[in-house]
Amino acid sequence: MSTGIKRIGVYIHIPFCASKCAYCDFNSKAGCDKLMPDYQRALLKHIKEAEKQLSAYYIDTVYFGGGTPSYYGAERLIEILDTLKRHTKVLLDSEITLEANPDSVNTVMLQQLKKEGFNRISFGVQSANDKILKNIGRRHNFAQAENAVESARSAGFDNISLDLMYGLPSQAKNDWAETLKKAMALKPEHISCYGLKLEEGTPLYSFKDTPFIPDDDTQADMYLYAAAQLKEFGYRQYEISNFSQKGFESIHNLKYWQCKEYIGFGAGAHSYMGSLRYSNICDIGQYIENITSGGSIVDEREEISQFGKSSEYLMLGLRTSNGISQHEYHDIFPCSFEPIEHYLTKCAKHGWAEKNEGRWSFTPNGFLISNILIGDILELQQGQWSSRGKYLGQSYEDIQQQLSMFPRETHDISVFKGG
Repeated sequence: MSTGIKRIGVYIHIPFCASKCAYCDFNSKAGCDKLMPDYQRALLKHIKEAEKQLSAYYIDTVYFGGGTPSYYGAERLIEILDTLKRHTKVLLDSEITLEANPDSVNTVMLQQLKKEGFNRISFGVQSANDKILKNIGRRHNFAQAENAVESARSAGFDNISLDLMYGLPSQAKNDWAETLKKAMALKPEHISCYGLKLEEGTPLYSFKDTPFIPDDDTQADMYLYAAAQLKEFGYRQYEISNFSQKGFESIHNLKYWQCKEYIGFGAGAHSYMGSLRYSNICDIGQYIENITSGGSIVDEREEISQFGKSSEYLMLGLRTSNGISQHEYHDIFPCSFEPIEHYLTKCAKHGWAEKNEGRWSFTPNGFLISNILIGDILELQQGQWSSRGKYLGQSYEDIQQQLSMFPRETHDISVFKGG
């Protein structure tokens, strides 16, 4: 097949959960199971209606996120994937990921999903400490997480990811070290390590600025410890929060960080096609009503300028270990890379950045302060463009607002997410 074919990723949002975790402000709802049948019909209609829009594309990744997709049930998930296959061109070797909680899977269900084409599963484990899991509102214990991984292996999954969290209430460094140790003992192909972000309106927000939340220095130590330990045991850090064995990077999530195209189905899902970025309305009932009646489901949309694309390239590329290069930057934007190179050279002297084979990337220590470093780089870019008399009026804050149109994985470029 020609390498010139247009590829796109598909994100499918399942907003239902058995219960809400104490830290979660994602677009998800508990106690709304009665909406599932109507949501399913709307979601399938949405996919069918996109057939013409996707006719020029080959789909190479499909990602079921939430919410808790595994709570939605195997039959519905399979029906969605089958509908996508019938109405679009899904490549046979596509990466098809399911987010799952350990308490909402079993061997039979996982066997069904594997048989129908799901080939990657991401378990929300978060911690190996059962007390901490209870404190943050998780429904499972670590023994259930171990059983879930074993069931996935029995079902034939050979690409398993575990989500872990640090900076949790009352979490000590030894708790985090034990979580990493037990997670690696399960031999997943991929591990994500996310810092707690206290969001207003969530139960855990009441702990903001209290001694129950590990301070910034402790969280920094936890992060650097994870990066060092995972590297020692064969997990390469390829993005601020993500580590994998060779060849098991999340292809779908890399689309976000590499500014590649994707389309989202479901309430609150995001899309990026051509130069247009848009998001769907978040309210589940309104999404169902508008799909059913033929009304618009678009909440926000934005046409991205070349300047905006170059800024996103810098912000998102510097999230990854692959980093950025002068050649790629010039392909997007006709502006000198020299001020950026000079700044990154100074960062390298502090141990925050490094250059390999013409590519600049941050070190783990650089990732810790990436929000500040990238802000400086964007100001350099903006200042240079302004000095040429072609200032387009986009500040660092404008670009951050622009990134609010991205999926949640890309909203915060800083590794620090605690109070």
